[in-house]
Amino acid sequence: MTNLGKAGTSGPVLAPGEVGAPGSAAPTAFLEVRDLKVHFPTDDGLVKSVDGLSFQLERGKTLGIVGESGSGKSVTSLGIMGLHTAGQYGRRKARISGEVWLDGQELLGADPDRVRRLRGRNMAMIFQDPLSALHPYYTIGKQIVEAYRVHHKVDKKTARKRAVEMLDRVGIPQPDKRVDSYPHEFSGGMRQRAMIAMSLVNNPELLIADEPTTALDVTVQAQILDLIRDLQKEFGSAVIVITHDLGVVAELADDILVMYGGRCVERGPAEKVFYEPQHPYTWGLLGSMPRVDRDQTERLIPVKGSPPSLINIPDGCAFNPRCPYADVPEKNATRTVRPDLRPAGDRHFSACHMATEDRTRIWTEEIAPKL
Repeated sequence: MTNLGKAGTSGPVLAPGEVGAPGSAAPTAFLEVRDLKVHFPTDDGLVKSVDGLSFQLERGKTLGIVGESGSGKSVTSLGIMGLHTAGQYGRRKARISGEVWLDGQELLGADPDRVRRLRGRNMAMIFQDPLSALHPYYTIGKQIVEAYRVHHKVDKKTARKRAVEMLDRVGIPQPDKRVDSYPHEFSGGMRQRAMIAMSLVNNPELLIADEPTTALDVTVQAQILDLIRDLQKEFGSAVIVITHDLGVVAELADDILVMYGGRCVERGPAEKVFYEPQHPYTWGLLGSMPRVDRDQTERLIPVKGSPPSLINIPDGCAFNPRCPYADVPEKNATRTVRPDLRPAGDRHFSACHMATEDRTRIWTEEIAPKL
């Protein structure tokens, strides 16, 4: 298996019904998401992109959210940032419910102006495609200066000095000159570094990185991951890394949350999720992950089938149509009853109808030896 860069040492990961879970008392963690739902009305039906997601994250810790494309990862991040409420989809707004608490402040029901003041200063996001996220008509420096001056009453000279400092901090050579460059004049890796500089210019307490290494070559990927890790230590930020690449979360994450069909199917410390996974979908993700110690002629093990339609999510377990172990649970509950997250170990939870003993046996005897 892939070597983990960090041990699972973050705060408690809660299941529904525990203190800090949906419907319970005041938040105890720095970031607490409770029963988050983000639905989009369309002519074909209601798209349930995120359908009841809950988790906690403490300062200085990293949560990796993984899953296939369309599983709800990026929609979750935009929901936390309050960006879904800013626009309309056709003439119909996204329907968002649940609670998002940041340092004791509830965001979903908050005044939009207050959320805007928090966004950029208290929480920031590294977007998936920096070329699209950065404005092509403005220099990198002007964009960082604007992001800084929105939250600080300083003159342009002071803000420009701060922009140069941040570009230097993220490893961009000749920052005093490159501050006047346009996004298209940067390489992909340099644009991502500039995006990180702009995200961190106000020392946010929460940083969300959405696919931060997509479309970058392996060497640049490693540099960006090292940069995020070093900056987290420097600023003490809580970090959410959203990716489909398990290698990325192995390098960065303290805890891992696995999403499928807009729902969490497994959650726990990184070591547990990698070495003692408790959901068949997680097994599939691990089996399809390329490894440097595997024979290049050896085929990867794909997750058969296709992700579910988020308009017509299957009854019962959403993974049921693709699960090779769907007939293991008694009375075929997997096709009729939606499984809740249940304890599968210390701070480890799985939404699967199979008994923990059966899952452990299947993983140990059938799955792990093939990986």
